[in-house]
Amino acid sequence: MTTQAQPSVRRTQGRRAIPLLAGAGFVVFWSCGFIGARWGTEYTSAFDLLAWRYLVAGGLAAVVLTIRRPRVKRRDLVTQVVMALFTQCLYLGLIFLGIDHGVPAGITALIGSLQPILIATVAGSLLGERVTNRQWIGLVLGVAGVGLVVAGDLGAGQTEAWLFLLPLGGLLGLVVGTIVERRRKPTTGLLDALCLQSLVSGVFFVAAAASTSQLTVPSQVGFYGAVLWLVVLATGGGWGLYLVNLRLSGATRISSLLYLVPPTTMVFAFLLFDEVIGLLAAGGMLVCAVAVLLIRWRG
Repeated sequence: MTTQAQPSVRRTQGRRAIPLLAGAGFVVFWSCGFIGARWGTEYTSAFDLLAWRYLVAGGLAAVVLTIRRPRVKRRDLVTQVVMALFTQCLYLGLIFLGIDHGVPAGITALIGSLQPILIATVAGSLLGERVTNRQWIGLVLGVAGVGLVVAGDLGAGQTEAWLFLLPLGGLLGLVVGTIVERRRKPTTGLLDALCLQSLVSGVFFVAAAASTSQLTVPSQVGFYGAVLWLVVLATGGGWGLYLVNLRLSGATRISSLLYLVPPTTMVFAFLLFDEVIGLLAAGGMLVCAVAVLLIRWRG
């Protein structure tokens, strides 16, 4: 009996490890998107960077779809287009546009940290996902933790008030796209879904950059390094694992991982750009970690 039980135990442990690994990978790769944005915008505008990012990603997606030739239902195709417009075009477009117009990165991160609260608010009624009292405590605690992480940026910058509507609009786009996916439950494979969304985003951002006279051909090698960084790590890794976690863990738990993105980004910025991490930020990182444990713990 013991010999037969051991393989079963190992398989069970392996299945439990998959969401953990997928969640950790999502946090790391999603954070890489912010690092890539900082890197790339040193050479050009945000929309030009996004256009090149999705021009490359969309080209690769077209090749993959041509080889695979997936059969996609019309309903699923509409779902992927809508998700791309909300979770990539609207979210990234407004986030990058806000930063490009002077909205402090810390304030943008704080606004983005409201996503788990918004998701949890509608999860019960719209998505059929029960949010426990323990998870509500974790959600509020996570907002407090992110507030500590970005506390040093809250008083910085003289930005016009209306510009803060840009990252807020981007946040709402990510929330709506997440709800659309959970409500419609598309059967499209994850790779095909990512490719379809990349194609839609490519058309959108190239058109947006061209129509605003921001589409250029930068000559610096570093710019194309940033584009490859964003395509491989942020689009392939970040958005790919976002879809994986959405199907594995549900909307509330995947959204809770966003609490860990600002602290992780700060660690990367410290290692790559020598940015100092203060005591408040370090304390906020610990608070965020506790919040995510409360939200994701299944008892």
